[in-house]
Amino acid sequence: MKDLELRTELLFELRAEVESRLDIGDTAFGRRRVYVVSGGTFTGPRLRGEILGGAGDWLVRGADGTSELDVRATLSTDDGELIYNHYRGIYHVPPEVKARMDGGEDVPPSTYYFRTTPRFETGSAKYGWLNRTVAVGVGRRTSTGIAYRVYRVL
Repeated sequence: MKDLELRTELLFELRAEVESRLDIGDTAFGRRRVYVVSGGTFTGPRLRGEILGGAGDWLVRGADGTSELDVRATLSTDDGELIYNHYRGIYHVPPEVKARMDGGEDVPPSTYYFRTTPRFETGSAKYGWLNRTVAVGVGRRTSTGIAYRVYRVL
């Protein structure tokens, strides 16, 4: 059933700079942390631009070490259009890999799970197709924040 195979194309690559981490503490839902993003860039075949300040991730980590991501950002394209980007995701790092990360080692993304489901909203006629796009992202931690490859599901 070839018609039911999942096909994707690269939408963009994104790099976000994390400015600070606010540790809310252990809550009824898990350990809540807020990661404040100061900015960043995204570049792809059909759109490129910058991440505006005020973005962030309202992450909660469960008892098994799996974190649920809740990210919100405003993207500003290089031609002046605004796109609201919201995504949920799963971030799970095995304890031995986390110890290596915490020690400053640049570990391969294949050693941990970092996947997202971005959604987009825009009033732009040029980028209105994003309102009707399902996307998936594969992430990795960097020394100053995060990086993603985001794919449009065809």
